[in-house]
Amino acid sequence: MDLQSVGRLLVIGGIAAAVIGGILILLSRLPFFNQLGRLPGDIRIEGQGFSCFIPVVSMILLSILLTIVLNIIIRFINRP
Repeated sequence: MDLQSVGRLLVIGGIAAAVIGGILILLSRLPFFNQLGRLPGDIRIEGQGFSCFIPVVSMILLSILLTIVLNIIIRFINRP
């Protein structure tokens, strides 16, 4: 792989990261997305000098949401 290919890959990766960051900033303003991580079923263990957070329900919910969105996108792409 030559330097030109690596440079293009880095530029595309940077643009993708900026776009994803912008989307996350916009989504953080929606009331539903502010509750992620604080849903019933998310495990939070706190001790003296120690904390552990396992967002079980939030990750299941995001997984279902992303599965639905990606299936819709794939159906539109593969439409004859």
